[in-house]
Amino acid sequence: MSDKKINLLYVDDEENNLMSFKATFRLKYNVIIAISASAGMKLLEKHPVEIIITDQRMPVMTGIEFLEKVLEKYPDPIRILLTGYTDLNAVIDAVNKGKIYHYLSKPWKEEELDAAIQNAYEAYHKNLEIKTMNGKLATSNDQLEFLLRQSLLS
Repeated sequence: MSDKKINLLYVDDEENNLMSFKATFRLKYNVIIAISASAGMKLLEKHPVEIIITDQRMPVMTGIEFLEKVLEKYPDPIRILLTGYTDLNAVIDAVNKGKIYHYLSKPWKEEELDAAIQNAYEAYHKNLEIKTMNGKLATSNDQLEFLLRQSLLS
């Protein structure tokens, strides 16, 4: 992996949490913050990110609902859910359906969250490699099918 800074989006309806997160991680990562799920979606249109971290309990749309919407338009970023509440059924459902990569409880511990971000970034790169290899395999397969049809027609 390169020395490029990881681009990450943090969504939380509490401004103090946004400021604390940005202050903690701004030197290490390119941190983009959003005060709501809708603001987060608008930012994703303009800023490609590798990792999305969101609070679960927000007005209008929960973190899981936000990540479901993100998944429809932006399947590549790795998704992490933070919550101060133990809504275990929602978290289990989100993990099982592949909507989130990792779950952390609030208040978050800097070392734990940083490790989760690093692991998520590794997963992001592995997923990209798999996607690239699958694309190459599909192209090779198409070429082989074409050659096979050509040889059958001769």
